[in-house]
Amino acid sequence: MHETDMTKALIMTVQDWFDQQTVKPKITKIHLLVGQFTCVEPMSLQFAFEVQTKQTFLEGVELVIKDVPLVAYCHPCQAEYRPEIGSQYSCPTCRSPMEDIRSGRELKIDRIEHHQCTPV
Repeated sequence: MHETDMTKALIMTVQDWFDQQTVKPKITKIHLLVGQFTCVEPMSLQFAFEVQTKQTFLEGVELVIKDVPLVAYCHPCQAEYRPEIGSQYSCPTCRSPMEDIRSGRELKIDRIEHHQCTPV
C-alpha cells in the first residue's frame, strides 16, 4: 500500500511548512490534487492520513482530495483525449500511442486552509 508512504511524505511536507511559521496556525483542511494516472486510491490515502495523524498536530484536519483526470494530447490529430485507464491508452481516432500526458500524474498539495491562533 504505497498510500501509507505517500501519507508520510505529505505529513513531513506539512510539518516542514508548519515549523517555518513564526505563529503556529491552526490547520483545518489540506487540499490535494491527485491524478488518475498515479494509481493512488483516494479512500486508502484518506484512511492512511487519518491513522497516521492521530495524536499529532494534524489530528482532525480534513483531507480534501480532488481527482485530476488523465488527459493526453495526440500530435498527429492535434487533439486532446481522455485515455481509458487500464484498457486503452492510444488515441481513439488514429491509434497513435500515448506520448504527451497533459494531466493525470499530479500528486501535490494544492493549498492548506488555516487560521492564526491568537495568543492567550
